[in-house]
Amino acid sequence: MPTRPLPNAAAPVLRVESLTLAFGGVKALNGVGFDVQAGSITAVIGPNGAGKTSLFNTISGFYRPTAGRVLFEGADITRVPAPRRAALGLARSFQNIALFRGMTVLDNIKLGRHAHLKTHVFDALLYLGRARREEADLRRDVEERIIDFLEIDHIRHASVAALPYGLQKRVEMARALAMQPKVLMLDEPVAGMNREETEDMARFILDVRREWGITVLMVEHDMAMVMDLSDHVVVLNFGQVIAQGRPEAVQADPEVVRAYLGAGDVSTLRAKLRGAAAVA
Repeated sequence: MPTRPLPNAAAPVLRVESLTLAFGGVKALNGVGFDVQAGSITAVIGPNGAGKTSLFNTISGFYRPTAGRVLFEGADITRVPAPRRAALGLARSFQNIALFRGMTVLDNIKLGRHAHLKTHVFDALLYLGRARREEADLRRDVEERIIDFLEIDHIRHASVAALPYGLQKRVEMARALAMQPKVLMLDEPVAGMNREETEDMARFILDVRREWGITVLMVEHDMAMVMDLSDHVVVLNFGQVIAQGRPEAVQADPEVVRAYLGAGDVSTLRAKLRGAAAVA
């Protein structure tokens, strides 16, 4: 169980402290640290191989760090298993879609609530009172709130395998929302999407924060979207944080420019960002 210190109203909802992750002699993460404030949109960016997905896997409990800590609402969850972290309020999507392709959209989304269900096996087998009430509450929340919010009512009974890529990404976000998260972790939410799909996903991310009060932590390569949406940006390179802060400060940081372009020309990076925004 996580250890919980005295409450601190000023504490971030998620804190990563000196996180190090090694595979043999290779350090995927090396002393990574940053805070995620409640109600914010925080983006983690960096070149390919910078350690972004390793960081997400460590925060969500799929990897155990070699050193350092992960604190969630002030509690040390570094050794808490992934399912327990999900029950505490950490939900995530994946870079490569991880839906059950043989199931319908609705069934995939409902699986997201599994960590919160309290029904015993006996209740479920006989479909007794508590099981029936939980099922009714789950369907109401999923069908009246999440499906409507993400505008996927027209595909609720479709097989996930038959859906285009952009809609599958939206279904995966719906399943994460069904977990009733306090922090929603999105791993490349618009990767592979066209312009219209990207704009829709960006709108949903903003609305999740504004309407539902959910904190968002995302890994993303679409720099124009990152700069438009984020309150705080963390830049990784070779497993280390090389810059963090407001988007406008980060994009002007010479270390960030060198990591992306191999040169300290800030105007080149800004031109690249403007070009990405024009194409998006």
